[in-house]
Amino acid sequence: MSSRDIRAVAAMIVAASIVALNACENARAVDSVVLQGGSVARGRAAIQHYGCNSCHAIAGFPDPSVVAAAPVTGIASRGYIAGMLPVTPDNLVLWIRFPRRVKPATAMPYLGVSADEARDIATYLYSLR
Repeated sequence: MSSRDIRAVAAMIVAASIVALNACENARAVDSVVLQGGSVARGRAAIQHYGCNSCHAIAGFPDPSVVAAAPVTGIASRGYIAGMLPVTPDNLVLWIRFPRRVKPATAMPYLGVSADEARDIATYLYSLR
């Protein structure tokens, strides 16, 4: 491989890296807009209030004594929620509020989580990237 070819490959790698980093920054910007008004601290309190860590392993909380559900740490980097919805802030809020609308046979109960609380919980979970 000539030095010219090596430079061309290096330039393509740099360009691809810039595009990938830009896409990540755009995704974070979109997430922050969708989760605007959400609070990590309120989300943590809501997780504790609703006992989410009774079934889910969640960073910052004691592990559940019996793991009955998927861990949610790192959920923002996964492909799907409950194997049904693409992971987006809006879909995460929907899942938290109305799990059986998304997946009727789920074991996740309806807990009466408000839209604001769900946004706070989603904000906390997104903070665990």
